[in-house]
Amino acid sequence: MQNLKLYNNDWYNTGAGFVKRTLWYYINVLIFNHGLFPFNGLKIKILRIFGAKIGQSVIIKPSVNIKYPWFLHIGNDTWIGEKVWIDNLIEVRIGNNCCISQGAMLLTGNHNFKSENFDLITKSIIIEDHVWIGAKALVGPGVICAQNSILSMASVASKDLEKNTIYRGNPAIKVGIRP
Repeated sequence: MQNLKLYNNDWYNTGAGFVKRTLWYYINVLIFNHGLFPFNGLKIKILRIFGAKIGQSVIIKPSVNIKYPWFLHIGNDTWIGEKVWIDNLIEVRIGNNCCISQGAMLLTGNHNFKSENFDLITKSIIIEDHVWIGAKALVGPGVICAQNSILSMASVASKDLEKNTIYRGNPAIKVGIRP
């Protein structure tokens, strides 16, 4: 039997050293991903200390999981709901006046199923201004959610969402125009 290396991720840079990643892991578990820590202002300060770019009047609800805050940019007046998972192995940009609803997932990484080593693939996610990502929806690697678009609950965006358009389903398809 051939001895395979499971993952060929030598190229991947986490953006921080072991100590910073370890410290963030425990802070994420105890403060962000914990349902009993409701202090939004302190969460914002901690994210900024770890390198996140966070605008004004941002709300981060309890039980949010953030992989690497140093790859996170959030604009003004944006709301991140309970149990949102921002798996940002690379940059995630969320614009102004956005809503990322409960249980939504933003996933920047995947594995190449065509490779026998299942090599890691990462692509940024950009969520422009006035976008609503519905509850339990999933935004995949490399997706751009254009201004004023909506991804309905439990839908999966594996391709870009057009401006002023409503999407639903798995895979998400256009179902309407946003007024």
